[in-house]
Amino acid sequence: MRPIILGILAAFFFAFTFIINRSMELEGGSWIWSASLRYFFMVPFLLLLVIGRRNLKPLIEEMKNNPKAWLLWSTVGFGLFYGPLCFSAAYAPGWLIASTWQITIISGSLLAPLFFETVMTKKGPVQVKGKIPLKGMAMSMIILLGIILMQVEQAGSLSTYKVLLGVVPVIIASFAYPLGNRRMMDVCGGRLDVFQRVLGMTIASLPLWIVLAIYGLFTVGPPSIGQSVQSGIVAITSGVIATILFFQATDLVRGNMQKLGNVEATQSMEVLFALMGELLLLKAAFPSVISWTGMVLVMAGMVLHSYVSHKGDILDGKKVSA
Repeated sequence: MRPIILGILAAFFFAFTFIINRSMELEGGSWIWSASLRYFFMVPFLLLLVIGRRNLKPLIEEMKNNPKAWLLWSTVGFGLFYGPLCFSAAYAPGWLIASTWQITIISGSLLAPLFFETVMTKKGPVQVKGKIPLKGMAMSMIILLGIILMQVEQAGSLSTYKVLLGVVPVIIASFAYPLGNRRMMDVCGGRLDVFQRVLGMTIASLPLWIVLAIYGLFTVGPPSIGQSVQSGIVAITSGVIATILFFQATDLVRGNMQKLGNVEATQSMEVLFALMGELLLLKAAFPSVISWTGMVLVMAGMVLHSYVSHKGDILDGKKVSA
């Protein structure tokens, strides 16, 4: 239950990303600075946390042992995740981005065959190739159906061009985030805690953000004070708090693809949190009956997803003890 609670809390803080990024775009800020500033601001906060826990030296040594893997999967997990999300904010409202982002529920499950999971047998723990959790995927489809219902009326008012530029980058991000996160868990092998891993991935992704920032200086100019402040808020809420909570939740179920998919399913709550935030802060239109029906489906899908995964764990336990 603890991983689920952590996942929901992470979804709440992740929702700030969609709301504030949309706000910055409406105020004329560039997606380039929305993306790069977040990670620049994250570094000092994470450094203080890791140094305060006296865990910086082990992290440095770990990164020195496998620098290529750190650079590659951090760029995938953070760069190809957040860059496309910020880019899409220039073409679609926050609610549509938050809704499309929930495809990560399916994306994460589809990535299962690329990894190994630990299975308990009579002879002890055995590493086997992950399988796509079909029952969990069925529950995920209920969640996605609810999301589609929530946004069907609003999405109809957007042009195909804006839908593609607002949706396709988010789909790319939905695969990049769980892929980078899971690969880095394998690279770390449980030797680092969540604070160290987030800091390490942030530092390893800095080359991408530096290049993007230089490009931004020559194309759109420096960021405004307002955008810098809002990017700082996103860095704290989504970059530090939400990422640490989510990584902590995934660490607790590391090696179990079914439970991992269950934790990732909690991120569907971002839609509800983002919608409430837009209603309160950006004065968005109040949802229709169809949209509220969709929200109920999202909540029901989450409960069913959790139930199916938990039931599967119990059956697996019985099979082992037989």
